[in-house]
Amino acid sequence: QVQLVESGGGLVQAGDSLRLSCAASGRADINYRMGWFRQAPGKEREFVSAIQRNGGFPNYAESVEGRSTISVDSAKDTVYLQLDSLKPEDTAVYFCAVKLTAKPTLTNPDYWGRGTQVTVSS
Repeated sequence: QVQLVESGGGLVQAGDSLRLSCAASGRADINYRMGWFRQAPGKEREFVSAIQRNGGFPNYAESVEGRSTISVDSAKDTVYLQLDSLKPEDTAVYFCAVKLTAKPTLTNPDYWGRGTQVTVSS
């Protein structure tokens, strides 16, 4: 079992930055893939970014590439998502997710956090 706790969301203005954090606990013995999805009102949940627990194979959705950075502190089992140049269309609930795999994929995660709200005003 893996528990995920997100933090760092909030209300910001367009052009601002935010750093989301997700602390994982429960499985210190394996490598896995950690990352973020988001869900805007009335829309389906979509992939944002992911990285291996050991820091390998970061990837990004096209919608955030170039203005976001994912990183991981393996000692703390915490993944971070730095979001820069935020736009109103980035407004969503951001969910942390984990898939118990050494492969660079976050399709169908095994665990989800409860989410943190990011609201970007224009």
